[in-house]
Amino acid sequence: MIDFELSEFTRNARKMTHMVAEQMMRPISRHCDEHEHEKPWDFINTMWSVSKSTSMTGSSTDGKDKEAKRAASEGRTLAMVIAVEELCWGDVGLYLSIPNPGLGGAAVSAAGTAEQKERFLSRFKGDKPTWGAMAITEPSAGSDSAAIQATAKRDGDHWVLNGTKIFCTSGLMAAEKSEGFVVVWASLDRSAGRAGIRAFVVDAGTPGMYVTKVEDKLGIRASDTATIVLEDCRIPLDNILGSPEVPKTSQGFKGVMATFDATRPIVAASALGVARAALDLVRDTLKERGIEVRYGAPPQTLTALERDFMEMEAQVQAARLLTWRAAWMIDNGIKNNLEASMCKAKAGLVVTWVTQKAVELLGPLGYSRSLLVEKWMRDAKISDIYEGTQQINQLIIARRILGYSSEALR
Repeated sequence: MIDFELSEFTRNARKMTHMVAEQMMRPISRHCDEHEHEKPWDFINTMWSVSKSTSMTGSSTDGKDKEAKRAASEGRTLAMVIAVEELCWGDVGLYLSIPNPGLGGAAVSAAGTAEQKERFLSRFKGDKPTWGAMAITEPSAGSDSAAIQATAKRDGDHWVLNGTKIFCTSGLMAAEKSEGFVVVWASLDRSAGRAGIRAFVVDAGTPGMYVTKVEDKLGIRASDTATIVLEDCRIPLDNILGSPEVPKTSQGFKGVMATFDATRPIVAASALGVARAALDLVRDTLKERGIEVRYGAPPQTLTALERDFMEMEAQVQAARLLTWRAAWMIDNGIKNNLEASMCKAKAGLVVTWVTQKAVELLGPLGYSRSLLVEKWMRDAKISDIYEGTQQINQLIIARRILGYSSEALR
């Protein structure tokens, strides 16, 4: 049975994370938005230290603590989405700038061997802030991953990678500014389509991997989004995720795609944080102006403002429950491909609508830069785009519900 009654330990961890968002992220949010390529190193270094000493998701090393044991039983992924929502209530761009394994680390966890997980992920326990990144999108391959043009050719005990990757979140920090890595999707045989695609780990500073551009963006401006070029980039043979001897079948592609089943609930949680920030601001503003939302009043007597605000609350809660369900399924070993896409699609729609509605309800004040709500509206849209666009996730949902293959329903 799904039970979302959180333990006292997890509730306290949630409060602690909210304090970080309120006291460390909100005060620098506007500055980081207006100085996109200026890294907030004080914040980054603090978060790196915190991540090594105590988990933001509320984990504990005290095996005798009954509440900690119950928190652990609630599940690591559920604890993570709760923490991410709080951090993104503070600032989603700053959350994305926090050093961590990222989507690249998730790919290693999903498709790597035990030896690879140890070799590539152990660096995130070191003294210096470290980032991981994933490089999938190309100038001619966005949602259609099978159209990837980057190539990987075997040359003795090495792979030689060539291609261009764009819109890599934390690409600069992972490829050049830390001792991290980038997981690059490339094709062993372009004529084989998806069956030829595999994921390769390229360590930071590897000759032949260059960051050629860092994007100027609409939102999430505290994080970097980079273009990475690979020119005869040589990596060891065992840097291919999984076994290099796996034949050209779709299993390699599916293994890495499983990354998104784990990360889409996290993206949904980040969208929830932004949506809740906007919702909280509207609620506080109404209270300050003496405007009461009459929850018990007959529907036909409600004002347009009251109806809109109640609908905003309902939509945020609906997206949250879908997200928590998808996370709960991961923690309980239940396949969540459908639910991961459902929560990601729902949260993307909700955060876009709620932030726009918040700007609308607050009028000229909402549209001005005196409040952060216009920034949240700009931050929101990316949740509907990265890690699977709204259209792609709805397509996945339709395939799973109707029982169609990707070839049958495009």
